Amino acid sequence: MRVKIHYDQDGVPGDAALFRRLREGDPPVLVDVRPASEAGELSLAGAVAAGGPGWTPPPDRDVVLFDDDGAAAAAAATRLQAAGYSRVRALFGGLALYDFALDPAVVGDEVFLVRRGA
Repeated sequence: MRVKIHYDQDGVPGDAALFRRLREGDPPVLVDVRPASEAGELSLAGAVAAGGPGWTPPPDRDVVLFDDDGAAAAAAATRLQAAGYSRVRALFGGLALYDFALDPAVVGDEVFLVRRGA
């Protein structure tokens, strides 16, 4: 069975759609799918860690899964969408692309990224 991965419902690249929702005060549930031991320097403000292999998203909320490069998030989104969680999305390109795409000189200082240890 082939499942189409939905990165966002508006057809806008994931980083732009997520940034817009954060800026407008309408954030989805942000879920970091990286194991705690592999979490990198960057995260998103307000993000929660996925609760392990049996974790399921809230069915009544939009959920954005993320990791460093988008690979694990896309795999998890595929699995959850196939299980009927249609409001789950993967952040296209992960935090690396999100950080690269949002130039503070263009969008302002608040890009909703958290640098750990900074």
